[in-house]
Amino acid sequence: MYGHVIKNADITDDEMKLINTYSRRELKREEVYIFSVVLCDNDIDRDYERFTVESLEKLSTLFIGKTGIFDHNPTAEKQTARIISTSVESVEGRKNALGDDYFRLVARAYMPVCERNSDLILALDSGIVREVSVGCAVEKTLCSICGEELSHCSHVKGETYGGKLCYGELCDPFDAYEFSFVAVPAQKEAGVIKTFNGKESKMTDILKSIENSEAVTLNKSDSKKLAEYIESLRKQAADGAYYRGVLVSDVLRYSGIVQPEISRASMEKAVKSLSLEELKEFRDAYKKRAQSKYEVVPQLYREQTTTGSNTNTEFKI
Repeated sequence: MYGHVIKNADITDDEMKLINTYSRRELKREEVYIFSVVLCDNDIDRDYERFTVESLEKLSTLFIGKTGIFDHNPTAEKQTARIISTSVESVEGRKNALGDDYFRLVARAYMPVCERNSDLILALDSGIVREVSVGCAVEKTLCSICGEELSHCSHVKGETYGGKLCYGELCDPFDAYEFSFVAVPAQKEAGVIKTFNGKESKMTDILKSIENSEAVTLNKSDSKKLAEYIESLRKQAADGAYYRGVLVSDVLRYSGIVQPEISRASMEKAVKSLSLEELKEFRDAYKKRAQSKYEVVPQLYREQTTTGSNTNTEFKI
């Protein structure tokens, strides 16, 4: 999700009071630079996601006091600005892509006027540095088609179903990290950073986000759960490897009985590309053919006579 710097303005007395609640000493007006920035809105972004108005309201409180950095790089040296106030506002006469009234989350942020920030202040004033994106945590992303968690349904963001666009609604934000000055907000790392809480998260959902190259932030509890989940997958993989080895051994053994003209080396090469289901099919087929080729009969069995009488009576006790 991305936004942009919209204006720079004079600092009010109330804003100076807010600024000085963060500073170690009381700053003067000429020592600070203040600007307004749209953090995010309720429109569909380039990643086919959007915040609800309710989510914007929650974010408005979560973003107060958060810092502005560059390219979502969470290092102290990248801290440049700090948010002192936020508000959710509508733009009269403007609609979003869905035809609903357009709402946006606007923040007021400040930075010290110093040599280090002089180039950035010039870039902001000239409109060169303008785009920003936010890092925050949401409880769930709901599918616009079916209303279920997007990670749980079969719909795909950006696709159309019955003339209706599929997008994700970012709901119930519970943390805000920062806002970043970025050059290309369409990049994946310049979007909303999704976080999973300990109550709702499922490891399959987390892995799915990782597979989709989405940024993921985990708390301590989920990190532990993910480590345990990965360990269980390793054990399952080891069991699967053992089972595959047994199937391969059976296939090679039975194939040697029913197809002795094919070398073991050739069969070993052939079975490498087979799936478990294919190996089972070959094993069962070869086993059946091997058993029919060498039918097992009782050691003391004798053929019946032409009259049908059983001549094995001498072995009865």
